[in-house]
Amino acid sequence: MEQVETQRRPWVVGVSGASGTPYAAAVLRALLAAGESVDLVVSRASRLTLLDETGIAFRDAHWRDDLAAWLARGADGKPGTFAVDVSDVRHWAAGDLAAGPSSGSYPVKGMLIVPASTACVAGVALGLSKDLLQRAASVTLKERRPLVVAVRETPLSGQTLRQLVALDEAGAVVLPASPAFYAGATHIQDLVDFVAGRVLDAAGVPHRLYRRWKGELGEARGD
Repeated sequence: MEQVETQRRPWVVGVSGASGTPYAAAVLRALLAAGESVDLVVSRASRLTLLDETGIAFRDAHWRDDLAAWLARGADGKPGTFAVDVSDVRHWAAGDLAAGPSSGSYPVKGMLIVPASTACVAGVALGLSKDLLQRAASVTLKERRPLVVAVRETPLSGQTLRQLVALDEAGAVVLPASPAFYAGATHIQDLVDFVAGRVLDAAGVPHRLYRRWKGELGEARGD
């Protein structure tokens, strides 16, 4: 009997130009720690944000080294905080509209946009597909696959709110990058990991990024 080859089915992770690159790093680390494969799309605008927030220039020709340096950095900016194996990450250039994730026949589990800028939200809600990130999100919606949009902006305009409602109605999970404090956060990384954990919760990916609520007041403080 012919043996069927196991097919790689990654999560597509799109990183847009909103502030919040530590959120994306935490999601990527947790996906890889959970044994998930990742297809990564880093928008042109997000590269400027990444350079501003971390000092790391993300280059297509050296993406693996740049990604490893980024994911090793803690939310406080300290390099070498994490040890991460990026061997199961595939990078697609944002301008490559012939890339795998641009087609519904390309096998993926779903897509996570972390962080999602308001420009990204508008593009996906309107179906503009101006780059691979937006195109992959549109494909995810049309194929009825999970799409999590971790919007990072405040305050939100009425137009953006209407676009977020449109995404919700299309089947996406709209997940504001809004940290909570009941989990006993004592460090900026804890707040970042809470948001990343909620993104993975929405995607159904197991993780241990934050302390879950157990119905006991003061439990996180040890009262």
